[in-house]
Amino acid sequence: MNTNPVCSFPEKVNTRQYDVRVGRFRAQEDGPETFLFRVKLWESSGRTSLGPNGRESLSGNVRNILYLRQVLLVCALVCAGSALGCQLALTGMVDEQADGQEGAGRAQGESGLTIENDSELPGTYPHASYELRFRAQGGVPTFHWRLEKGALPPGLKLEDDGLLHGSPDRTGEFQFTVSVRDGGQPQSAVQKAFVLRVRSALMLSWKREAHVNGSRIEGSAVVSNTTADDIDLTFIVLAVPGNGRAVAIGYQHFVLRRGTIEKELPFGETLPHGGYVVHVDAVGEVAAKNIIHRERMQTPTMLQVTVGP
Repeated sequence: MNTNPVCSFPEKVNTRQYDVRVGRFRAQEDGPETFLFRVKLWESSGRTSLGPNGRESLSGNVRNILYLRQVLLVCALVCAGSALGCQLALTGMVDEQADGQEGAGRAQGESGLTIENDSELPGTYPHASYELRFRAQGGVPTFHWRLEKGALPPGLKLEDDGLLHGSPDRTGEFQFTVSVRDGGQPQSAVQKAFVLRVRSALMLSWKREAHVNGSRIEGSAVVSNTTADDIDLTFIVLAVPGNGRAVAIGYQHFVLRRGTIEKELPFGETLPHGGYVVHVDAVGEVAAKNIIHRERMQTPTMLQVTVGP
């Protein structure tokens, strides 16, 4: 019966080389999963020597690969006493009731299939180009990937070959589960949960919220550039009275270097008597990539200036 190997490893006993191959199969379509192990004896000339009458068969419960390897080494010692060599097959039913670390191993597939990527994926920001490849270890190539549950950031797509790519449309924290299947017969599969955070490329927040100080409205904001690009930033603060005739009380235009975190930008101006809503706008441009970042905030209520200039 042909089986795809789960793993293989060479052993030497009495100077003879043994090629140990471990496979899995099902005797019937709906039958239980079985392990099949073969030990080949290689002569010093490199020629395979098989003993047609030297076949032996053992059966029993097999709980994990490590235990099976020990049994195979005993089989290899038996082979070492045969001039012609021999082939041994060991079959065993998988113990579905095993728990602890053995149960965890089966959750990753009996072939040792695992997903290597960290659960927290590298973050990004809206409209940035994103590309990440999921990596599998163990198992039998070729691997097939898919989204099992949760949602990817809108604008990103997971390909069958494990490539996650695209440009996210919006900010947020996205949690999802990805699975991979290998090319074994039967297939092994494993799942893993991930989180991907899409943060604002240009972040704007209050340092000292806008407030009245005598006849002035003043305060300060902080801006951060979390992208890999320098941003040409325009910062403007407007005090808007009830009649809609806005008054500029702050303005700056400069290059916000990549990696800059919470750069403070103060503002303030003396204003006539009346009520004002303060609007703060930050607009950043990356001309080389034709990207515009915008952030905005305002005071929740009108600020009343009761002392005139």
